[in-house]
Amino acid sequence: MAVPKRKTSSARQNKRRSNVWKISEPALVKCPKCGELTAPHKVCSNCGYYKGREVIKTTNA
Repeated sequence: MAVPKRKTSSARQNKRRSNVWKISEPALVKCPKCGELTAPHKVCSNCGYYKGREVIKTTNA
């Protein structure tokens, strides 16, 4: 049975584990109606439009 010859140092162990927990930045697209940055496939919170149709009535539109 394979057994490690030496103990893995905490620095080496932490280096290996550090890459797993990084969070990628969220994807943002410009709203074609108002130009506000929004998440893709979501209703624009600024103007209330999605795919060229008004989905939510807002006071900003």
